Amino acid sequence: MWLVSVRYGEMRFISNFKTNLADLKMGNKCVVRTDRGTEVGVVISNPEQLPAGQEAASMGEVLRRFGPQDTAELQKIEKEKKPQVLTFCRAKIKELNLPMDVVYVEYILGGEKISLYFLANGRVDFRELVKELAREYKTRIEMRQIGVRDEARLLADTSRCGQELCCRTFIKELEPVTMKMAKGQKTTLDPLKISGHCGRLMCCLRFEDAVYSELKSQLPRKGAIVKIAKGTGEVVNIDPLSQKVTVELGGNNKAVITANEIIEIIKEPSLKVTEEDNEELE
Repeated sequence: MWLVSVRYGEMRFISNFKTNLADLKMGNKCVVRTDRGTEVGVVISNPEQLPAGQEAASMGEVLRRFGPQDTAELQKIEKEKKPQVLTFCRAKIKELNLPMDVVYVEYILGGEKISLYFLANGRVDFRELVKELAREYKTRIEMRQIGVRDEARLLADTSRCGQELCCRTFIKELEPVTMKMAKGQKTTLDPLKISGHCGRLMCCLRFEDAVYSELKSQLPRKGAIVKIAKGTGEVVNIDPLSQKVTVELGGNNKAVITANEIIEIIKEPSLKVTEEDNEELE
């Protein structure tokens, strides 16, 4: 028995699955059995032998490689079944006068479950809607209320960098991104340039923040008084990526030096954190 990691579902879940297919490769499409039913997945790790003693009974399983029959069924789902569900659901929402907007339908390969993702300002009593959907499609119905960041994960594709959205590729949990992270990377604070498809601060600011924080920890802070070969002055600018600082020595005399050229840090400035630093972009 082998073990592989697979990404599956529209929300890009990642789990380990047992398999008898030892020759699976990263990037291979496959059909897996999850707690939701039969789904399409993508292998994201090479198979490893299941460690001795590890419980596999409750683990999901790779059922088969993705084949021509699966391709045909998936095309039917995308072109026929999902649009039908979305149209029917929106009509029922209007009929029931519910304050919600369904933005996406997830219809898994085996048809054991239909998940509908919706936006709403508060709690919505959708029990009657679920009954109508279950009666029409004879399967389990899940209603999932999402925010604008999840909406972007479902509907958007590429970011301004030209790559597929981080939230659609490797980010599993959408954690808060703050203005402090943007400031720490000396990026522009123009909301139009640092916000993603969701209208919130871009996720890359968060996962790059750790690198910037580490690099900045190796440099004196802006405002520090330092001693260098040319004299004593104040640090007026830092560049974490190049590990260089700009020191003002007086009389408009400035020196750009590397971190290892600093002889002594005489005084560090106090660190001030404002409420804005910890705020997310609304």
